[in-house]
Amino acid sequence: MTTPERTLNDGHQIPGIGFGTYPLKEDEAHAAITSALDVGYRLLDSAVNYGNEAEVGKAARDWLSANGVDASELTIQTKLPGRHHDYDSALASGLESRERLGVDRIDVLLIHWPNPITNKFREAWRALVELQHRDVVRTIGVSNFTADHLEAIVDDTGVTPAINQIELHPYFIQEDMRATNAERGILTQSWSPLGKRQAPFGEPAVADAAAAHGVTPAQAILRWQVQLGNVPLPKSATAERQATNLDVFGFELTEAQMAAISALTRADGRLFDGDPATHEEM
Repeated sequence: MTTPERTLNDGHQIPGIGFGTYPLKEDEAHAAITSALDVGYRLLDSAVNYGNEAEVGKAARDWLSANGVDASELTIQTKLPGRHHDYDSALASGLESRERLGVDRIDVLLIHWPNPITNKFREAWRALVELQHRDVVRTIGVSNFTADHLEAIVDDTGVTPAINQIELHPYFIQEDMRATNAERGILTQSWSPLGKRQAPFGEPAVADAAAAHGVTPAQAILRWQVQLGNVPLPKSATAERQATNLDVFGFELTEAQMAAISALTRADGRLFDGDPATHEEM
């Protein structure tokens, strides 16, 4: 399958859908990533705190070698943990991620959480800007940042993130945050794009849209994500589900179907107590 590309505010492109690798590790990670690449994924999402950067890098290299594909065809992204928000620690962490991934340059590096209580995310962002200047990283961005966090780092450095990866699924559609990202030219990526264990596959809005287009409920939700302008990052260790999750560019939801799925949102729709204004993840 061919996945459309999205152009970032730094001029680079990434695929319009990606493969989430949490919590895959060791042999399961290698097998799942290999099958994901086989069916057509070209964006792999990892993080220091997933503990699988080495597995992601090795699986990607093995697949590239086996298929005679150039590394430029893949986008591998990872995330800086909260314990490395000090400027010097963030610089070192980026270099360590590059080594674990086994790449010459990290395609995308994000700050995983702002950790506003620790309040060193500005230092971390300055370090990512420097890593980009050193060509250790191609594209830099953030994850779980609010409008206030974005304002703080842009005011501090003059550099706008290319990506903000946030929790986003039908029970938590993040309308205001998506608008904030769009106003700044920041691409929204969606983690847990299906809603994990709370996936609303049985909701009439989802089930009816899926039936109308002859697709699975997961495909209907992922198509909803794409039409909102997001880049979703679904994860599955099963090749068949990987393939169907990727196959969302051959149909289009109607405005009414889009509105019905968006109407499922809840004020308390987060999957866990992960409010970026208070959540700390080291």
